Amino acid sequence: MLQLDVPLLQTFLDLVETGSFTRTATRVHRTQSAVSAQVRRLEAMLGASLFERTTRQIVLTAAGERLVPHAQAVVDAAAALAARFRHDEDVAGDVRIGCPEDIASADLPAILADFAAAYPRVRLHVRCDLTLHLTEQFEEGAFDLILIKQDPGRLMPGARVLRHEELCWVGAPRAAISEPPDVVLLALAPAPCVYRARALEALARGGYMGDIVYVSPSETGQVAAVRAGLGWSVMPQRRVPIDLAVARDGWPALPEVAICLITAARMTGAVEAFARFAEARLASA
Repeated sequence: MLQLDVPLLQTFLDLVETGSFTRTATRVHRTQSAVSAQVRRLEAMLGASLFERTTRQIVLTAAGERLVPHAQAVVDAAAALAARFRHDEDVAGDVRIGCPEDIASADLPAILADFAAAYPRVRLHVRCDLTLHLTEQFEEGAFDLILIKQDPGRLMPGARVLRHEELCWVGAPRAAISEPPDVVLLALAPAPCVYRARALEALARGGYMGDIVYVSPSETGQVAAVRAGLGWSVMPQRRVPIDLAVARDGWPALPEVAICLITAARMTGAVEAFARFAEARLASA
């Protein structure tokens, strides 16, 4: 019977998502050569080439495309099994979590529900706020851990990168997206915000001017402003509502953003359990 290692399949899925050996190596805390070796080992075990490699990008082969849903099913099943048997009746206490509103609404509910089912004696306390406020409050001891967005080149000390988000320009339904106007009206979060910084820096590099006409700390508020035609915004590509226009060609490129986990130096068993749980779920999301 074919013996497949779950870590090999997880690395394969990470590489599919990032499209880069370098970014995958950063995500899984390995060297680029180690990631390449894992892929070669998986290909040898399956007897098939999974990626077509060029100097600029990697592309899934037909065999790679077929493997994706099966690999995801195996990884998900292994995570569920580990969570069930990792359940420890002695793990109890409170976990104070801070995260921005967009992460809380998009990713956190399912994680909280599954963790609560696995660890019924742990009480979770979640507070949503702007990243600046979260980091300040974390340093003051208000949280056991925070999940925040960071510039990959300027990470906070102790930050663990869970995944990278690809950003895109989003506009009103049926908005003209061929190229930006000379002055781009923007609906963004208050400063400091890494999405806001990405938008303004990209426009400046392209020789365009940005005019922030709508400011909201909530992604829901920003999307409502965009939908109403008040301006453009920047958000993760995987979360763009289907009715909004997505601008790509002709618009300035937006560098990726890192989703990071930062934990207190001293962790209780409950905090450590949640940190492991959230890291595994967000890294594979």
